[in-house]
Amino acid sequence: MSGKHRLQLRVNGVAHDREVEPRLLLSDFLRDELDLTGTHVGCEHGVCGACTVLLNGDSVRSCLCLAIQAEGSEVTTVEGLGSVDQLNSLQEKFREHHALQCGFCTPGMLMTATDLLSKNKQMSDEELREGLSGNLCRCTGYEHIVSAVRAAFADKGGDGS
Repeated sequence: MSGKHRLQLRVNGVAHDREVEPRLLLSDFLRDELDLTGTHVGCEHGVCGACTVLLNGDSVRSCLCLAIQAEGSEVTTVEGLGSVDQLNSLQEKFREHHALQCGFCTPGMLMTATDLLSKNKQMSDEELREGLSGNLCRCTGYEHIVSAVRAAFADKGGDGS
């Protein structure tokens, strides 16, 4: 394949219309073309989960998705959740429960947890750990992350247990 292809999609509610190389990864499109650097690139093999975004509401590894595969889609990145001045409820729970240390995995964790919260009324700690297991964290030991997501479930009306 050669030549550029037109890509039309919405990212964090904003429409974008760009010409892109056919082999451009969604993670690279978000970071390099749109300057949304909250989507971190770790392993580039879909193992670490740092690049997780929502694609039409489903969590996906943006390092395994070509940008042109997102044609016509709605993409949500961590920048679309809230801002430094106005955290969303899940981000606030991460802050309250000290669910981050170095912060490298945090965007992917937040996006995966957002997906879990949107699709489940409640989850046990075991289910939460399983749901987050595709996101690697080398700093926290996951306990505070699970506590934060459990609290977010409690806030939305589930008991979080």
